Amino acid sequence: MESQNKRILEHLILGRTLTSLEALSLFGSLRLAARISDIRANGHKVKSEMVQVGNNKKKVARYSLYV
Repeated sequence: MESQNKRILEHLILGRTLTSLEALSLFGSLRLAARISDIRANGHKVKSEMVQVGNNKKKVARYSLYV
C-alpha cells in the first residue's frame, strides 16, 4: 500500500492526472480513492473533478495536485 501511495504521488507531482482505470493499469491499484485519501492525510492537496468517460454518460473522478 505504501509503495502504491508513493508511486501515485510521484505521478501526480509530475503534473499528471489520474483516474481509477489509469491507476489500475499503471499501478495495479483497485482502490484509488483510498490511496488518494492516504495521500491527503499526509498533507498533500489533491483535487478531484468528475469527468465523462467514453461515449456513455458515466463520470469518474480524475485526480491531480493543486499547483
